[in-house]
Amino acid sequence: MSQGWSRRGFLGAMAAGSACALLPFGAGAVPVRQARVPGWVFRDVLLVDGSGRPGQATDVVVLGDRIQHIGRVPAAQARGLRVVEGGGRVLAPGFIDLHTHGDPLQGAFTPFLAMGVTTVVLGQDGGSPALADSATAADSLPAWMDAVERATPDINVATLSGHGTLRRRAGIDDGTRRPSGARLETLQSILEQDLRAGAFGLSTGLEYVPGRYAEPRELASLGPVVARFGGVAMSHMRSEDADEVRDSIRELVVAAGPARAHVSHLKMVYGKGEAAAEELLAFLQSLRGAEQPLTADAYPYEASYTGVAILFPEWALPPADYNAVRRARGDELRAYLQRRMEQRGGPEALLFGTGPHAGRTLAQVAAQQELPFAEALLDIGPGGGQAAHFVMDRALQDRLLLDPQVAVASDGSPGGSHPRGAGTFAKWIEDFAVRQPRVSLEEAVRKATSLPASILGLRDRGTIRPGARADLVLFDPAGIRAHADYVDPTAMAEGFDLVVVNGQPALEAGEPAGRAGRLLRRGATIPVRSPATKDHRK
Repeated sequence: MSQGWSRRGFLGAMAAGSACALLPFGAGAVPVRQARVPGWVFRDVLLVDGSGRPGQATDVVVLGDRIQHIGRVPAAQARGLRVVEGGGRVLAPGFIDLHTHGDPLQGAFTPFLAMGVTTVVLGQDGGSPALADSATAADSLPAWMDAVERATPDINVATLSGHGTLRRRAGIDDGTRRPSGARLETLQSILEQDLRAGAFGLSTGLEYVPGRYAEPRELASLGPVVARFGGVAMSHMRSEDADEVRDSIRELVVAAGPARAHVSHLKMVYGKGEAAAEELLAFLQSLRGAEQPLTADAYPYEASYTGVAILFPEWALPPADYNAVRRARGDELRAYLQRRMEQRGGPEALLFGTGPHAGRTLAQVAAQQELPFAEALLDIGPGGGQAAHFVMDRALQDRLLLDPQVAVASDGSPGGSHPRGAGTFAKWIEDFAVRQPRVSLEEAVRKATSLPASILGLRDRGTIRPGARADLVLFDPAGIRAHADYVDPTAMAEGFDLVVVNGQPALEAGEPAGRAGRLLRRGATIPVRSPATKDHRK
């Protein structure tokens, strides 16, 4: 499909006499943009509409923020609209990233736009966005949502209500395992307020403080609240280790109860090979039913990225005093860390991304300090920063990602130290649909558009059809490149020539072009079920 497109030469001139003329890109030419584009004609595109159906050569008309028409458009009907000559390139729905971090009140999501993402979902891993951040702190999730709505972000923003944040807002101490009935009622009440304000569901972070202290009674009390609002219960589960991941998935499904359950960043730490992935996928299928679709998301990288606290035993984490624990149980803790790191690939498999050791492995830090690696980690402590943990098997993870009920999601953030925040969706297209095709382009797009839309319950995004919101990406698949890596994790992707958010240009030729994002709120109706009921792979 590649036709040698220039990144700055793809936009054709507007229809003659248009009030919103765009000069052709060329030597010395400067684009002239109005504040708002009233509409578009995408002429001669390969429409990959997000449904999984085969692409079709056609034209697409956008008026305002919605798709108006699909089909050939005579030149006379394009007057007054911005015309983009597709030349056979792909026009697809904007990608929906089900698991992201960051705050649109603090900075732009340009790296996400550059890899084709037009909607991000925040409030993950049990933490509602910005409520603990002094720069943009709000006293409630609804207040933060209102602030985002007023700010007009550069990307569409949806959010979940974080269980850990709910816990603290309900006055439950971090180490409490059995909150009183009154505290649970407060927890449910605050969750209901968040859902009424338009949160799309609940997130839990059961491997982190304070979620790790939550017991079944507490978690099960929240599932019916989520279900009443048609929400989804997403979870960074209690464990992703190969010998514990099934119990963690089962715990999620039981806790969700009548609500739809979703596994965040599906993985199998210590697992090896496609056969192990097939067994895990079969287990997921065994838990599905008419009322429980049980979906998941994953990213195309072998390293996870999270705080080093994940390496420490619960008895060394807050609310415990780490220094006191170290004095009293130092030998026991050192031995634990030795075993834990050996299980996870050794000190070479831990690459610090933040803190004083950023850019170095634990092995390098230990060598520099002339200490055994367990002693160096003991000194660093559970608050010692974020790190990439190379604990996944590529063959296993690739097979999980190919499953038709596993969506693509980054777990990334703008400016983060893991390449997934700038590369996930470009890498997915480049590696899985183009370079060594393991899925059709149509399936690759579906897993980044209509599948995540159905998981969230978004009815008006995720597919290109008349009446749908105009979140769009235009690209030549052969030109997609994911440049981010562990040395330069923020290097932006290239190849998405035009990204449109709510009918307005958001990114052109790799450069920001406007701010038309919206705060998305969950609707009042129960969302449709996932369309992923059969294997769409080649």
